Amino acid sequence: MSLAPRVVLVHRRTEYEELLAHHGSRGQAEFFLNSRGRSLAETEQRHHRTHAALAEVAAAIPLDWRRTRVERSDLDRFLFGPEDVVVVVGQDGLVANTAKYLTGQPVIGVDADPGRNAGVLVRHRPERAAALLRAAASPGADARLEERTMVEAVADDTQRLLALNEIYFGQSGHQTARYRLSPPGGADEPQASSGVLVGTGTGATGWCRSTWLERGSRLALPDPTTPALSWFVREAWPSPVTGTTHVQGLLTGGDRLALTVESDHLVAFGDGIESDALHLTWGQTVHLAIAPQHLRLLP
Repeated sequence: MSLAPRVVLVHRRTEYEELLAHHGSRGQAEFFLNSRGRSLAETEQRHHRTHAALAEVAAAIPLDWRRTRVERSDLDRFLFGPEDVVVVVGQDGLVANTAKYLTGQPVIGVDADPGRNAGVLVRHRPERAAALLRAAASPGADARLEERTMVEAVADDTQRLLALNEIYFGQSGHQTARYRLSPPGGADEPQASSGVLVGTGTGATGWCRSTWLERGSRLALPDPTTPALSWFVREAWPSPVTGTTHVQGLLTGGDRLALTVESDHLVAFGDGIESDALHLTWGQTVHLAIAPQHLRLLP
């Protein structure tokens, strides 16, 4: 007899819960906001909408299925199983936060607060949860899943990092970073810049796109399911010992972008989560490339 699926509900603490945790009580939080010309009411309403969405999704899980919940801050300590169906209830960014910990499990993105989110990754409303769960666990589910390209960074000491949107390489405080850049098929170039971004097609609507727009680039950004990455050097600085010849490009197939540290300490972090970073010292090399894993999203 096969094991029943396990539904993993992924969520994060609401702004309202963060305020209560910081100030100790609702009254203190309300006083703090009122004294600054703001109201707690909207934040409290969003909190109730989020918990109502979580309750509706939980109620839609078949009674003979297993279930559990995990909060965003606990994702790095949670063990996902191969039979899991992952339901992310929240914002688009929460799907990206979750993707790096998965190994092919189907993901359903549920928008907890329609109208406030872009809905690129959390496309579904809570009332559709029952039908979506059946679809994700059905025998033909694999053919329906949208496989989104991810990016990985692998250091020469075996540190590894995955991201759905982009990986940033540079100084943790975004000051000038010094390193040697080795593009596929090109000559090495020592550089000084505000860092390097390597992004997927999913991330091409965010940080990478802002860099792309700012420099008026004609580089064709990849689509989310295209096995390609775009990379951009931010604010490269020319000097007698640093160049600006290689500042953007695409990675396809087995291409790898190599970055060798020539500063005391640089980092690489994914999807804006600076607390989960690779820490790199002088002389270390990190390679960035298309990850073997994909986010498998139910459209």
